[in-house]
Amino acid sequence: MQTLLLVALLGCLAAVSAAPADKVKWCVTSDKELEKCAALAVKAPAFSCVKRDSVTACIAAIKAAEADAITLDGGDIYTAGLINNNLQPIIAEDYGPSSETCYYAVAVVRKGTTFGLRDLQGKKSCHTGLNKSAGWNIPIGTLVSMGLIQWEGIEDKPVDEAVSNYFLSSCVPGAPRNSKLCQLCRGDCSKSHNEPYYDYSGAFQCLKDNAGDVAFVKHLTVPESEKANYELLCKDNTRAPINDYKRCHLARAPAHAVVSRKNPQLAKLIWDSLTSVKGFNLFSSDAYAPGKNLMFKDSTTKLVQLPGNIDSFLYLGAVYTSIIRSLKKEPTGTPSTAIKWCAVGHAETSKCDMWSINSMGDVTTTVECQTAPTVEECLKMIMRKEADAMAVDGGQVYTAGKCGLVPAMVEQYDAAQCGIPGAQASSYYAVAVVKKSSGLTWETLKGKRSCHTGVGRTAGWNIPMGQIYKQTGDCDFTKFFSSGCAPGSDPSSPFCSQCAGSDKAVGDEFKCKANAAELYYGYAGALRCLVAGSGDVAFIKHSTILENADVNNDDYQLICPGKSPVPVTDYLSCHLATVPAHAVVTRQDSRNEVVRILLAQQSAFGSTVSEGSFGLFKSDNGKNLLFKDSTQCLQQVEAGTSYDSFLGTEYMNAMNSLRMCGETTPDLEKSCTFHSCQETN
Repeated sequence: MQTLLLVALLGCLAAVSAAPADKVKWCVTSDKELEKCAALAVKAPAFSCVKRDSVTACIAAIKAAEADAITLDGGDIYTAGLINNNLQPIIAEDYGPSSETCYYAVAVVRKGTTFGLRDLQGKKSCHTGLNKSAGWNIPIGTLVSMGLIQWEGIEDKPVDEAVSNYFLSSCVPGAPRNSKLCQLCRGDCSKSHNEPYYDYSGAFQCLKDNAGDVAFVKHLTVPESEKANYELLCKDNTRAPINDYKRCHLARAPAHAVVSRKNPQLAKLIWDSLTSVKGFNLFSSDAYAPGKNLMFKDSTTKLVQLPGNIDSFLYLGAVYTSIIRSLKKEPTGTPSTAIKWCAVGHAETSKCDMWSINSMGDVTTTVECQTAPTVEECLKMIMRKEADAMAVDGGQVYTAGKCGLVPAMVEQYDAAQCGIPGAQASSYYAVAVVKKSSGLTWETLKGKRSCHTGVGRTAGWNIPMGQIYKQTGDCDFTKFFSSGCAPGSDPSSPFCSQCAGSDKAVGDEFKCKANAAELYYGYAGALRCLVAGSGDVAFIKHSTILENADVNNDDYQLICPGKSPVPVTDYLSCHLATVPAHAVVTRQDSRNEVVRILLAQQSAFGSTVSEGSFGLFKSDNGKNLLFKDSTQCLQQVEAGTSYDSFLGTEYMNAMNSLRMCGETTPDLEKSCTFHSCQETN
């Protein structure tokens, strides 16, 4: 067996140049980890091993395709996801019922000592490693935010210098070796297993050896047999038993995750290779003592595949990412008096640019424009503070809310309600429109072609498909409609076959895209799809056909379940649902500023602007650009209103029902709700 292991070890060391394309090159950072990886490679030839001196070197090796994967802590996931590295988390560790894909960052002390969290100044500290989640980012971020560690930012001094001044001495593997932060370390103070006090078990050993007074680790670190000898420090300056971590912790952190290059085929190879391992315990380091948490954390119970479009920001969540940024004090650019509006596609960007130019007269309420190809990408930009706000439909308010954004203002379609404090918020009716000559009813829709405003949109998708799911119990809507146009669908889907694109030649890049470049996108687009004969039914809002001067209303009618068709003017008696108006969404911390600037902007460019002047609610080169053209004014959504209370019970029930069909959930929503500790506010 030893000979076999030696052969495997030598093979692993040569893996950079020799590993075939179908092998997963795993990056390791210590001899013990290499030993475990080599044993895995013997049992599972799909793996080979690449050794580097540090996590940072492994990240560089994966970027350069010299290695393929490594399991990282949240702080290192953040580093791996930065633009210059561009790696992404693909698989998360799951720690079982106690925390699943999260863990608790805790401060552990010996029982019998009497100090609290607020009394740590002048004490000796043990950390898992520089920039690691439970060992550095969360405890130092917490102590800085509580005002216990005095630090004015990177312009004042590096954060590690502030930490050196706070603690008497420390072991922070990865810190400068000649600093106080390495004084307590037993080895070379490297962020690797060459340092005995590295990682969770090492930081706890540092405490156990009486080298330090407090160890910053995760909640599962202290062995069961030793829990009686230790306690947790709570943020209210009290103490608690080790098992009381759910009440007494510094923060919840996302689980360690496997990161790799952004390559779906490689991600699939890594997942398939890991899940097909037989006769080898990936989550045990017992055979490689004194090594612990080798390749994976020993507390892992299983691995969980992450949504395909997740990135480090979405995985870590807004709260944890802001902790890291606050410690790095990354430059955020010159403070601006403008809000950055996110526009989707070329037509919206053109209107937004005109808005920006016209807004420059008042330096306190200017508007800048950002652009993205889809609403989802815009929402991501708002979450990352690369943009501040946009107006979206109810279905997108739902997704935005799941990602921690809040409704700030709502479109009002009744001019009489504008200017009235606390006026009834606008709503509209989701309807199904057919040509009168078709003879179609709701009951005879199966097998027909459908026109939708877009996947995930309220009147055009969520409401009608929710109704159909209630009838059929089948999430495969291609079994109900033969084909159609639902912009945002997979290009190979029947729901893209009837789309028009930008009306260019074959190979049109805009065909079925969820933006205004697709002629059948949005309310006017779905109606256009029906009028052109590309579909048999259009799912839109009640006013779309009434407002369209190019369409003879007498040629169309509304259909709804259990009722004969009615004229398009009779939407009160025949509609699929009453749904909330479109709303402006933003981050909680930007809500007041967005409201202030929008109130000023609509005073200047609202529905009363003269002909030929720029108008917020006019679309000269399209329909419903940035805001719905029927908007009369924007009204404040009361501060503190959550997305679910804004949408209302009826709509939330419809959405929650539709979400039974997992494939109808937008990728962004899946990423934002993947695990319970993705705190978003």
